[in-house]
Amino acid sequence: MSPEPRLPGPRLTGLGSGLFCTLVMFLLGCLDALLLDGALPVYGVLFVPVCVLTALWVRAGDLLTAPVVVPIAFAVGLIPVTDGGGGLLGSLMGLFTGLATQCGWLYGGTLVAGVIVLVRRVLWVRRRRRRS
Repeated sequence: MSPEPRLPGPRLTGLGSGLFCTLVMFLLGCLDALLLDGALPVYGVLFVPVCVLTALWVRAGDLLTAPVVVPIAFAVGLIPVTDGGGGLLGSLMGLFTGLATQCGWLYGGTLVAGVIVLVRRVLWVRRRRRRS
């Protein structure tokens, strides 16, 4: 019997994966706003690898949290990117506009995380059935 392949990297709890994803997206949003003047496509492209890492690093018992936390992290990280400087209403309008115009990246990253989580969950259930 061959040894079971293990994914490298940390194993985060559901809360830890949410904090990781949200913090990384917020920092990437700040960097995007600072260096690229809030380029939304760049932010969207950077979102997908963060989704992949979140789905790979969450531990097996908390797998279903990954597709839930990535859209929340996308919205939190979008705040510094779309800050219009027009007070609360201007910031909210920028956030909603950013969510509407970048929904392809949002849905795509969430879908990638969901597929990874489903594959990991199926493999985890198969391993548990083989052991018992």
